[in-house]
Amino acid sequence: MSAPRVQLTDDEWRQKLTPEEFAVLRQAGTEPPFTGEYTDTKTEGVYECRACGAELFRSSEKFESHCGWPSFFDPADSDAVILRPDDSMGMRRVEVLCANCHSHLGHVFEGEGYPTPTDQRYCINSICLKLVPSS
Repeated sequence: MSAPRVQLTDDEWRQKLTPEEFAVLRQAGTEPPFTGEYTDTKTEGVYECRACGAELFRSSEKFESHCGWPSFFDPADSDAVILRPDDSMGMRRVEVLCANCHSHLGHVFEGEGYPTPTDQRYCINSICLKLVPSS
């Protein structure tokens, strides 16, 4: 994996992010299900990385998965995110990271039967995102 374009020390990230944002974005935490700001929003726009502002997802790829977190079937750009194996928590998953700053966003799952073009569910923590509504 190449080095992130945005590189800050943990202390610099702590100054930039709230403690809750830092715990998820920089320490790979997870917000509780059904509590995030964007879980059920239908506002059209672009979802940016809350840590660095990079464009990650668009509302046109968001769908209702009823899993408790915002779900997307594809990133805005194939280079917007990095996928890496995650064998934590006693299971095999694929972690989703912001390609620009390598912040943790969530996980991607395949083959769950959702009626989407990619058969993928990018399960992303709301706290990792900032929605910029379309004008």
